[in-house]
Amino acid sequence: MSANMYRVGDHVYFETSSSQPYQIRRIEELNKTQNGNVEAKVMCYFRRRDLPPTLTQLADKHQMSLEEEQQVNSEGFEELSDYERHLQKHRELFLSRQVETVPATHIRGKCSVTLLNETESAKSYLSREDSFYYSLVYDPQQKTLLADKGEIRVGSSFQCHLIPLSTEGENDDRNLDDLEELVYKPDHDLDDNQLDQLFILARSVGTFGRALDCSSTVRQPSLHMSAAAASRDITLFHAMDVLHENEYDLTKTICGLVGKGGPTICRDEMEEWSSSEANLFEEALEKYGKDFVDIRQDFLPWKSLKSVIEYYYMWKTTDRYVQQKRVKAAENESKLKQVYIPSYNKPNPNLLSGKLTESQMGGRPCEGCGTEKAEAWYAWGPLQLQCRLCDLCWSYWKHLGGLKSASAKGEYERPPPSQRLERSAQYKQLSADTGAIHCRCSVPGCLKEFRHKSHLTRHLVVAHNIVTRSVSPKPIMKTRAAFSLIAIPVTKIARILCKDVLKPRHIARNPTKVINFAAMKHAYQLRLPQTIAGTFKVSKKAKAKVLALVSKMPADAMVGDPASPSLPGIMGAKDMMGRKRAMEPGGGLDAKRPATGGVIRHGGDAGSSPVPSAMSADGADMYYGGDNANK
Repeated sequence: MSANMYRVGDHVYFETSSSQPYQIRRIEELNKTQNGNVEAKVMCYFRRRDLPPTLTQLADKHQMSLEEEQQVNSEGFEELSDYERHLQKHRELFLSRQVETVPATHIRGKCSVTLLNETESAKSYLSREDSFYYSLVYDPQQKTLLADKGEIRVGSSFQCHLIPLSTEGENDDRNLDDLEELVYKPDHDLDDNQLDQLFILARSVGTFGRALDCSSTVRQPSLHMSAAAASRDITLFHAMDVLHENEYDLTKTICGLVGKGGPTICRDEMEEWSSSEANLFEEALEKYGKDFVDIRQDFLPWKSLKSVIEYYYMWKTTDRYVQQKRVKAAENESKLKQVYIPSYNKPNPNLLSGKLTESQMGGRPCEGCGTEKAEAWYAWGPLQLQCRLCDLCWSYWKHLGGLKSASAKGEYERPPPSQRLERSAQYKQLSADTGAIHCRCSVPGCLKEFRHKSHLTRHLVVAHNIVTRSVSPKPIMKTRAAFSLIAIPVTKIARILCKDVLKPRHIARNPTKVINFAAMKHAYQLRLPQTIAGTFKVSKKAKAKVLALVSKMPADAMVGDPASPSLPGIMGAKDMMGRKRAMEPGGGLDAKRPATGGVIRHGGDAGSSPVPSAMSADGADMYYGGDNANK
C-alpha cells in the first residue's frame, strides 16, 4: 500500500514511451482535474543520454575533477574500473528547472535522487537500488551545464583556521582595534527614560524631515505613513550611533540629529524600494525561491545583491508576507497531498514471448548481457535488425537508461558487415514467415507502416517527394541545383520599350500572375524600328540604353517582316554566338553570364522548366524559380 502511495516531493519514474527508458521526475504538485483525473506537476531530471555531445564532454571533465579531489582529500580512495565507471554514468542525473504537467497514471514507481556530496564517492550508488545522484544543473533552453549552487561545502579546503587558545596569564599581542570596532558601551550614565526620550526625539526629527523632503511626500503622502517610516529601526540605530560618537552627551547628541543642512533622514530598503520593484521581487521569489543571485540577475539588475538580501529579511516582517503565507496555506490545503496509483501490470508491446519462435530469432543472444536463455525477451533497437534483451536487462534499460555491457553504452551501435548480412537474411525470412509489418516511414510526423519495402519506397516518392537508393533504405533528398538565368539584349529592350504592356512594378508585386508574352512580342516588334527611326517617343536615357543593346545584337536579327516569327522577339532570338536560343523568356540556361549581371537562384530543379516569378522594375534581370515559383 505504501509503495503505491505517492506524495509531493517524491522522486518517481514516468513512462512516456513503451520502448524508451523511464523519465525521472520530482513531484511538485498533485492537482485534480474537472473530469476527476489526477495530474502531477513535476520537475525534470535529465540523463546523460539526453545531453548534447558538447555538454557530455563537459560532464566528463567535471566528474574527473571530482575524482581527483576525492583522491587528494580521502586516504582510502579506490579508483573506479572502466566497467564501474560505465555503470556509474547510468546513475548520474542532471537537475533542471523545467516543469511539466503529466498524468499521474504514468507513474511507474519510486526512486531516490540526492545531491552528490564531496565527501562520498559515486561508487556507493552502484550497490543501491533505484538510487541516483546529481551535481550539475542543465538548462534545456540555453544548453548550459552549471554546478548546483546548493552544494554543501564540506572538506578540508572549506574549514576555518582556528587560532590557538591563549592560556591564562599569557599576554595578547594583538591590536583589538584591528579585530573589532566598539559601537556601544552599556556602562554609561544615562537611564532608560532618557534613552526613550532620545528615541522619541529622533522619530520626530525623521517625521519632520520627511515632511520637508519632496521625494518623501510622494512615497508617504500622509502624516501616519511618514511617522511609520520614521519609526523604523534604522532611525533608532542612527540615534544610538550619534549618541556613541558624542560620548553619551545628550546635548551634543540632540544637536547631532539635526545637521547644518536640516534634519537627517535615515531610510532602509523597505522605504527605498518602489511598489513596482516590490512586485518584481515577489514575482521573482515565487519563481526562484531564495536564489538571490538569479533574482537580481533576471529581475532586479539595477539593485545590489546586498540590497536584495536586506530587503528580503525586512519584507518578511511586513503584513504582505503574512498575507501571502495565509494564501499559500489555503491553496495547499485545497491541493492533494498524496495519491494512490495501482501497480501497472499491462504487458509491454515490445514483449516477444509468443510472437517469435527461437528459430525465427536465430538464437540471437541478449544485447546487454549476452545470455541466450531467459524467461522473457523484449525487442530493442531498430526493428529490422531484430535486437532483443532478456527480462533482467530490459528492466535495467527501463530504469537506468543504459545496458550493462560497456560496449553497447545504452545506445544501438552498428554491427560489423558479417552480422549485418546475417540479420538481413533473418529479417527477410521473418517477413516471409509472419508477414509482419516491418517497414516504417522515417519522416517525422508520418511514421506510417507498410508490409513491403516497395510500398514504403512508393510512399516516400508520392507523399514526401523523397527518392531512396536501391542499395540502402536511407532516403536521399532531391538536391536543389543552383542555376543562373540571364536576360539577353532582346529581352532587356522589350522591358524598356514595353513598360506599359508589361507593368513591371505590378508584376513584381504579384509573382504568381502570368505575363502576356504574346502582347509584349507584338509591341516589341512594332516599337523597336520606330525607336531607331525616332518616331516612337522615349526618354533620352531609355533610347541610349536601347541603342547600346541593339549594337550587341547580331545583324541577322534586325531584318525581316515584323509579323514573321523568325524576327527578333522575346521568344526566339539568336545569341551573340549565333546559336538558336531556347524558347524561354529569360534567355535560357545557355546564356553567357556577364561580368556584373545575372541572378543565382537556389531552389528549383535544373531540369524543370522555368516559370516567371518576378521582373525587376529597372529592366535589368528577370528572376525564375523551379519549384519555388509560387512561394
